[in-house]
Amino acid sequence: MSDLSKFQHPRFARMYERISREAEGRGTAGHRDRMLAGLSGRVIEVGAGNGMNFRRYPATVTEVVAVEPEDLLRASALRVAASATVPVSVVPGHAGALPAGDASFDAAVLSLVLCSLPSPAEALAEVRRVLKPGGELRFFEHVRSERPTFALSQRVITPIWRRATGGCHLDRDSTRAIREAGFDINEIDRFSYAPLRFAPPQAHVLGTAQAPQ
Repeated sequence: MSDLSKFQHPRFARMYERISREAEGRGTAGHRDRMLAGLSGRVIEVGAGNGMNFRRYPATVTEVVAVEPEDLLRASALRVAASATVPVSVVPGHAGALPAGDASFDAAVLSLVLCSLPSPAEALAEVRRVLKPGGELRFFEHVRSERPTFALSQRVITPIWRRATGGCHLDRDSTRAIREAGFDINEIDRFSYAPLRFAPPQAHVLGTAQAPQ
């Protein structure tokens, strides 16, 4: 197994447990449902966090392999997996070296994770590797705003924000990263909402993409 010591952020993990529950009630749960609707087959979820997606997978999914590097979040995810409606295996690992074989999954899920990865390009290359040719990518991410003023404020705030939130970047262009990794984006919805009371609305994208055949 890869060394996961650099992915440990216990203070942020404990905070995330609290704020994720608030976010679910402020619209995030509905966006998760949209992201996962219609999925089928064997799925890998990259950066599963505390398992907020697990109970939302449709019955057409035969197995979820959920990869999470952070120890406290992974422990929470293991508890949630026990009551999931589909089989979920929670495994230690990180996005830059997924613990899975080539072409072994029908679909992959990236949910509020590209913002905090050390290298989105490396992670997306790994997702391509483990997906079957033509496999599906589902994504739901907060991204850089298309409004110049907001984008500037995100760039200014990100260095401080990143240190407090386990590496989260407010100003990443995840849609571009997905395209540059060779995926064909089939559907995309761009919208803004405020998942937390103390934070202003943030730009998000939700969509589907396909790995090369």
